[in-house]
Amino acid sequence: MKHSAEKTNVMRVLDSKKISYKSYDYSDKGVISGADVAAALGQDENKVFKTLVTVGASKKNYVFMVPVSGELNLKKAAKAVGEKSVEMIKSKDLLPLTGYVHGGCSPIGMKKAFPTVIDISAGNFETVIFSAGKIGYQVETSLDDLKNVARVRLAEIV
Repeated sequence: MKHSAEKTNVMRVLDSKKISYKSYDYSDKGVISGADVAAALGQDENKVFKTLVTVGASKKNYVFMVPVSGELNLKKAAKAVGEKSVEMIKSKDLLPLTGYVHGGCSPIGMKKAFPTVIDISAGNFETVIFSAGKIGYQVETSLDDLKNVARVRLAEIV
């Protein structure tokens, strides 16, 4: 596992806020699924989070982060953000909305800051790992540090 020499936007945001993080470059491994990413990093699947973008009944967008081993529960997610319902946005809408492509979506550095909810299980770890905003790259930081760069709160959403 090599530490990333290439800086992604996410890394630049973390650098600008003087937030310490570890970066991972697994771009040579050719893995995309969350479970494969966790395995490539040699990390617990519960500590590696995927970033999902949704739209609520009100047409507002929300970001949810769940362990790669879990699935987002849409009912719990809607309740967490006070919506009647939420659904995943269409893949074609992801890039124009967030600036990120499917598989490389990060809660940090989106075109617009959306309310972000991370599964409560993240509180079980000193640090969490999530996309660095580009396929093949991940960053690891503490929840407190993540909260300094994104509007993140915890809720039961898996």
